[in-house]
Amino acid sequence: MDPPDHTRLRGLVSRAFTPRMLERLRPRVEAITADLIGALPEEADLVSGLAYPLPVMVISEMLGVAPEDHLRFRGWSESLARGLDPILTDDLAAESGRAAQEFRDYFRELIAIRRERPGDDLLSALTQVSELTEGELLATCVLLLVAGHETTVNLIANGVLNLTRHGLLKHAAEHPKQVVEEVLRYDPPVQLTARQALRDVELGGVPVPAGTRVMALIGAANRDPAVFPDPDRFDVTRDPGRHLAFGLGIHFCLGATLARMEGEIALSALATAAPELEVADPEPPYKGNLVLRGLAALPVRLRR
Repeated sequence: MDPPDHTRLRGLVSRAFTPRMLERLRPRVEAITADLIGALPEEADLVSGLAYPLPVMVISEMLGVAPEDHLRFRGWSESLARGLDPILTDDLAAESGRAAQEFRDYFRELIAIRRERPGDDLLSALTQVSELTEGELLATCVLLLVAGHETTVNLIANGVLNLTRHGLLKHAAEHPKQVVEEVLRYDPPVQLTARQALRDVELGGVPVPAGTRVMALIGAANRDPAVFPDPDRFDVTRDPGRHLAFGLGIHFCLGATLARMEGEIALSALATAAPELEVADPEPPYKGNLVLRGLAALPVRLRR
């Protein structure tokens, strides 16, 4: 969306994502993380055991989605994430469309319940906002739930993979903020995004007429040698600088503070609990997504 609709909607939702509001969530995120790590067997898949359930549990609790519904919407979420890719087969496009419709139907039922019996959650608060149309409310709920966990899954899993490959996992326990920023720069969960020119512009000497769609390659920008010295080196001691993992401008990621918190807590807690953790598969499988680049699985040996 563009202003003024974008400004109105973002203003309504952003109240729940201020650093002050999210800091109140820290003890809960730490507790969920500790429970998940404590339940991991010595040989585990870190994606299904930690990287996926942590952010999905947090955003679900924020929204007021029942824990037993997690498995129900996991497939929808994965289909929508795949549907972000710039090139889709007809089958994938149809699958993404079906998932979007089923997600909207799910939230339509939940919204009706929250309107009658509001709780202390973001969805209940949004149902009381008269400025939101039904379509805007449904789209916002789906966006918050999907974006609220799909990307952070990749941040955590990508972080563990790169830290173990470079023998730097212990660093996450000592300097989690610095580690997370380098993971975001070096191996960002979102690899590219799209924008549409609202007027005729010139970009890098190339004319971009109004209405033209432009693919912005975030992963490449984060390896720009003009901004980051030795950009292809994973260096958790570097000044993170101005990476673009969360975008830029008025569409800067609404959940950046939450994602950073979850990544810092997860990587720090894991490094503390299992400092000798080893990745069992040196070349773990990736999902087929282009935009949201992340691991399908990450088999590890914890060696507590």
